[in-house]
Amino acid sequence: MEIDRDAPAVGSSEIEIAAGPDVVWDVLADVERWPDWNSDVKSVSVSEPLAPGVEFTWKSGPATITSTVQSADRPEMLTWTGRATGTRAIHTWRFEDQGGTTSVRTEESMDGWLVRLMRGRVQKVLQAGLDDSVANLKAEAERRARDQGQRFGGSERA
Repeated sequence: MEIDRDAPAVGSSEIEIAAGPDVVWDVLADVERWPDWNSDVKSVSVSEPLAPGVEFTWKSGPATITSTVQSADRPEMLTWTGRATGTRAIHTWRFEDQGGTTSVRTEESMDGWLVRLMRGRVQKVLQAGLDDSVANLKAEAERRARDQGQRFGGSERA
């Protein structure tokens, strides 16, 4: 699934993460722990592991969003659609193994009466949210990769 490039609000962000795609995937796919590492997310409720068709509800800022997983191709892509009052969104995450690091690209499109009414503000909030999300994902994935490296490598060689 691709985002709607003709939607009133469209954003994207990219980052290089010093961790393998499996680590990055594990951080992002564990949606219940998003509030632990992403300050924009206040709460998440999900009843099963992410797979196509699974719904999860989460609170970000003033919005409560109900999202449905569209694709969950570990460790390359995670896509969901979301809806909140006056808003519909398509969000994609792509992970590319760079041999020791992971290139991450996220994109989102938003449409709906509220988005059209507040287009400029929504665009700014969307872009800032995507930039914050990739930065927060980077920090958490790199922290976990370091922890795993110490546990499975460095500390055992002493």
